[in-house]
Amino acid sequence: MIVAFSVTPLGVGEDVGEYVADAVRVVRESGLPHRTDAMFTSLEGDWEECMTVVRQAVAAVEERAPRVSLVLKADIRPGVVDGLTEKVETVEHHLS
Repeated sequence: MIVAFSVTPLGVGEDVGEYVADAVRVVRESGLPHRTDAMFTSLEGDWEECMTVVRQAVAAVEERAPRVSLVLKADIRPGVVDGLTEKVETVEHHLS
């Protein structure tokens, strides 16, 4: 599966980069394939692996923020490997 998620601390002011970095650090340390952009972090693995990392990322932000918002979108497609790369390559192929 691929999970695209965003963890946002609330009640800490406008500059949230250091809090978001806590969540991204959890993702990077997970060892799962991932990508982070300006809006979401995408993570690839099985259901349990992905949900565990999302839960840990939220917990990392919760440690320092009084409230946390989580936005999550999942593509659950058994048997697909390297979907993070393949999906983008397919679109790029159609653009060329």
